[in-house]
Amino acid sequence: MLFERTGLVLEGGGMRGVYTAGVLEFFLEKEIEFPYVIGVSAGACIAASYLSKQKGRNKKVNIGFAGNPKYLSWRNYIRNRELFGMDFVFDEIPNKIVPYDYEAFHNNQSEFVIGTTDCHTGEPVYHYKKDYGKDVLTPIRASSSLPFVAPIVEFQSRHLLDGGISSPIPVKKAELDGFKQNVVILTRNKGYKKSPSRFQYLIKRKYPQYPGLRKAMINRYNVYNETIDYLEREEEKGNVFIIRPQQPLKVGRMERSPKRLEELYHQGYNDAQSIHEDLLAWRGVRSQFITV
Repeated sequence: MLFERTGLVLEGGGMRGVYTAGVLEFFLEKEIEFPYVIGVSAGACIAASYLSKQKGRNKKVNIGFAGNPKYLSWRNYIRNRELFGMDFVFDEIPNKIVPYDYEAFHNNQSEFVIGTTDCHTGEPVYHYKKDYGKDVLTPIRASSSLPFVAPIVEFQSRHLLDGGISSPIPVKKAELDGFKQNVVILTRNKGYKKSPSRFQYLIKRKYPQYPGLRKAMINRYNVYNETIDYLEREEEKGNVFIIRPQQPLKVGRMERSPKRLEELYHQGYNDAQSIHEDLLAWRGVRSQFITV
């Protein structure tokens, strides 16, 4: 079932993205597809296996390897200044251990936009299929490179980091690209608001050569909170359908417990299942409105 003229917008959130994986697994089972998908950070990672239609792959990778120190550990940070083993995650796993179906991804007609942050300007940079071609993993890697705990990624003459810094929930980009109705998957409970960073001094010390990045990191909480307010207003108007955890979260950004992660995965799947009829009704109403 194709949700015509409707975008799918995916928040990041590190290991909380396992919630999104559960939602998208349900979508795969029900063959729910979108002509346009945009994601940042973990949202972009999770979207990739959804768009290649590899059922179960997100669970196998994001939960199955969570306890592997090559995937996520302080050992990685001590050795390479990165908590997530980026070569392991974006090379060994997709190319050798749990092969990614590149052919299926490229044969999928859906547009896939990956949000990153330009370190020099602090502004979002969005990568479309026409931009990255066969190299979809490098912009996803850039989008998933968290400040402080991952190195900057060079791609197409830019220095890039986590897309969630500058555009944590890229719904307005989806609208600019022509998708006025969007399904948005969030990885925080309703009512959550970000607080100002407590590490402003460290931001300035870590990235002295990137004033744009520093400004974006310091202002991130404002951008996030304003976006949540905007989403909830658009939800009231019927332009947005929000899916987010209905039960209190027990998983953090760097969670390594397979048990907790599996619980969150099933929470996402069950939430998607519980709102399925509401989603179809919303889609039906919007499609009827658009057709007139």
